[in-house]
Order: sequence, then structure tokens, then C-alpha cells
Amino acid sequence: MYFATVLLLMLVLPIVSVVSEAVFAANADLFFLVGKWFVFWGVGLRLLLAGLKQVAQPSFTAEKIFGVTDEKAFPLVQEIGFGNLSIGLLGAASLFQPNWVVPAALVGCIFFGLAGLKHLTQPSRNRSETIAMLSDIGISAVLAIYLVARALTFAA
Repeated sequence: MYFATVLLLMLVLPIVSVVSEAVFAANADLFFLVGKWFVFWGVGLRLLLAGLKQVAQPSFTAEKIFGVTDEKAFPLVQEIGFGNLSIGLLGAASLFQPNWVVPAALVGCIFFGLAGLKHLTQPSRNRSETIAMLSDIGISAVLAIYLVARALTFAA
């Protein structure tokens, strides 16, 4: 279930949304659509759902992602969830405030990039942590490319 959710939110739904809007919108800016939809799905809904799960059920993240079974870690996971909820809300709201796409992409790029690097440095990873690592690095790369493209567009 975790893998399917991550795959849908980080890859399938953003690509379907980009392609759908590009086909049906006249003069669609492809780079803007990539930013818009990867921010909405990958940053917004992905982190909103993760944050809700971490706040409501901190044992999942602690045990399944990090392999920590000590309940003393649960309040820390919930605090991580509050951060994820905050970033996720920004990403989701950017669908209704297009000028928030770049700030949400920047925050998401930094967050996922650092999280992916942290997972990468773990000497032994379980399946869930490997999925998190790959999806974190992947979305960070997409957002970085989007941000560079936007910066070059505005610089020209």
C-alpha cells in the first residue's frame, strides 16, 4: 500500500495531470505545468497525507521507515508530521494560488533532497526506507529542474 501511494502521488498523478492540462489548455507552459502538478501532488498531497499519518499513527513512520520501536520516539515523529502538514498545506494551496508554486517547489526541493540524502547515507535500509529514498531524490530532482528552468526564464 505504501509503495502504491508513493508511486501515485510522486509520479503517476503528476504526469497524468501535466499531460491532461497540456492537451486541453491552449498555450500551456510545460514548465509551469510540471511545477504546478508535481508541487500539488508530490509536495502538497504527499506531505499532507504523510503528516496526517505521522500525527495520528506515529508508530508507522518510526517502525516501518526508521526501524525504531521505542514509543519515546513517537512524539518526535508527530513533530515531523506537523512540519510535513505545514509544507503539504503550502503545496496543496499552490493549486489555488499560482504564485505560491515556486516557493512551495523550493521548500519541497530542499526538504526532499535532504531527506533523500539522509536515507542514502543509511548503511542498511529496509524496503520502505528505500522507497522513501528513491521517491525523495526523484521529486527533489524534478523540482530542482523546474526551479532552474523558472529562474532561467525570468533571467532572460
